[in-house]
Amino acid sequence: MSNEKSTIGDNIRKYRNKLGISQDVLSKKADLAFHTIAKIEVGSTHNPTIDTVKKIADAIGVSLDDLMK
Repeated sequence: MSNEKSTIGDNIRKYRNKLGISQDVLSKKADLAFHTIAKIEVGSTHNPTIDTVKKIADAIGVSLDDLMK
């Protein structure tokens, strides 16, 4: 399961970088705390909620499935 969380964090970082936005900008677009984005990207958040991941997906314009691949 830890590999899946790393994959989500890696994919968030990949799509965020593709858009050329910072973690701070993403956190504001997703209406989440900056540290939430940072912790998910580095894998230190062990269990991000589906609601949190959905907010991030919506903010970067991808599906939940895209973040979990």
